[in-house]
Amino acid sequence: MQTIQIQLWTMTPLKKIVSRLITAFITTLLITNTTAFAQSYPDRPITLVCPFAPGGSADIIARLIAQRLTEELKVPVLVENRAGAGSAIGSNYVSKAKPDGYTILLLSGAYSAQAALTKTPLFDPLKDITMVSLITTYPFLMAVHPNAPYQNLQELIAYAKAKPGQLNYSSSGIGAIHHLSSELLNVMAGIETVHIPTKGGNVAILELMGERIDFLLEAPQLMMPYIKSNKLRGIATTAKTRSKIYNDLPTIAEALPGYEVSSYIGIAVTGGTPEPIIQALYQGVKKSIENKDVAKRLVDFGGEPTHTSPAETKLFVENELDKWRKVINLRKIERQ
Repeated sequence: MQTIQIQLWTMTPLKKIVSRLITAFITTLLITNTTAFAQSYPDRPITLVCPFAPGGSADIIARLIAQRLTEELKVPVLVENRAGAGSAIGSNYVSKAKPDGYTILLLSGAYSAQAALTKTPLFDPLKDITMVSLITTYPFLMAVHPNAPYQNLQELIAYAKAKPGQLNYSSSGIGAIHHLSSELLNVMAGIETVHIPTKGGNVAILELMGERIDFLLEAPQLMMPYIKSNKLRGIATTAKTRSKIYNDLPTIAEALPGYEVSSYIGIAVTGGTPEPIIQALYQGVKKSIENKDVAKRLVDFGGEPTHTSPAETKLFVENELDKWRKVINLRKIERQ
């Protein structure tokens, strides 16, 4: 009986040692395979998922970046449009993709806004998607009709305070970043204006030109032709400081300190993508943005070319999510 007890005592540590050796071997094998895979990345075409319809500004930027990334990464980068639900359909698709860096996502300001608004998300916006880099940031321009009784932001705020609930504005829908940006204006200015959803920025501009809405926050590439032709009057930008491109327009922050909205375009990958692959993509994006032709095209779109590290990009998106969640709660916007 004593002999059996000794054998059990001696065999148990041996089994543990063998188990640990096997685990260490498998771990080493996985790390080696992952490293080898990452070192060979990329060796086949990459799909850049654009969560918007073809022909829009996001799609145009996606194709601009894809073309340059093709040159930098030495493999084709192909744009695939998966539009719908304010970018959620395309984003969800990438969140479920294999984390190998061959399916990547075009991020936009809509990503943060929709994630903040969604009651039951299909994926975790900060865990199931890993940020790579921003590409460009741009403010919205605020415009009114030239015949409006207010010709600057201070006058509009005073008018809205005198007549609460009588001014209205438009956006592409509940939870759109233009909607939340206008609601942030309501919060910070202490005014009450009414949201009238429309089918996109171009329709909203026509509504403003027809004096069926009273003011509008919209992307600069859509607004500027009408402002330059005096069909609309630009009264402010949503940037923190005056833009080099729109230096003649004051910022909303000059009247309401602390107000800042910058929409963005960036690149992200499926959560769990190996770090060497993320870094390879980041370097490709960085070199693409440093290309003078690409930078000029982004400026022409009204944006500020930029590249940010994966950690900086994640922090930026986290802050955007936090900001929009607060606005949604303060304005009691129903989550979808």
